[in-house]
Amino acid sequence: MITEKQISPEAEPSHADAAAEGKYVYCIIEAAEPRSFGPMGIGGRGDEVYTVHHKGLAAVVSNTPIVVYDPTRENVFAHEQVNETVMREFTVLPMAFGALFRTEEDIIELMRGTYDALRDVLAKMEGKVEFGLKVNWDRDRVIAELEQENEEIRHLKEQITSRTTGSTYFARMQLGRLVETALTDQADAYIREVYSVLRDTAVASRANKPIGDRMIMNAAFLIEREREAEFDQKVKEVAAKYEGKLSFKYTGPWPPYNFVHIRLKLERGEGTTEAIAR
Repeated sequence: MITEKQISPEAEPSHADAAAEGKYVYCIIEAAEPRSFGPMGIGGRGDEVYTVHHKGLAAVVSNTPIVVYDPTRENVFAHEQVNETVMREFTVLPMAFGALFRTEEDIIELMRGTYDALRDVLAKMEGKVEFGLKVNWDRDRVIAELEQENEEIRHLKEQITSRTTGSTYFARMQLGRLVETALTDQADAYIREVYSVLRDTAVASRANKPIGDRMIMNAAFLIEREREAEFDQKVKEVAAKYEGKLSFKYTGPWPPYNFVHIRLKLERGEGTTEAIAR
């Protein structure tokens, strides 16, 4: 990972504030002149998305009621749609979903207090985009292949089938452990191969937790825009190599969601923010 920026989440608004108006922040960019990106703000009201500025930095925001936004499909899509629209012209530092401020002055104070850190991360992210890669396999098919190729698994299964072993129950337990170990080893081998093919064309990568039994790899790659075509070709090559064994889901380009993460926190009774890089 290049860097991850954590800046504070705002305290949850009280019910008394439910009708008050605030500002929803989508991302931070470098921009000196005011910009408008259209009526696409979160919440379905058609709020204009525009910029709030401080010394060459700009927060991309829209008006919003001060409410806690649930991460529904509609709300997350609205958040991401703004970031993806802005990234067509700018390097984007995306905010975590749900970043609310009461006033533009509060947003300016955030940028003032974390100015150097934001500038540093913007410089690191300039000209770079994120691609996602998910790799799935047919678990039952892999197990069937392991039973044919792994002599120990094959022999133990034959013992269970012929009932020549003293305890079928314990033999089945042993077989289960062997199969799970072999599956893990096989998945790790596939993952290492994918990373080895893609590593040279990526600036950085991040492994996320796979989802479900079929997925063995859920990764994000940070790519220089000028090497997108090269990275795309490498993905196609490794997918072709394992055609019939693995399936690849390749998405992007996205803002660097997995490599820059800005979270907001307003300490109770204080208007301070904290910037932590890792």
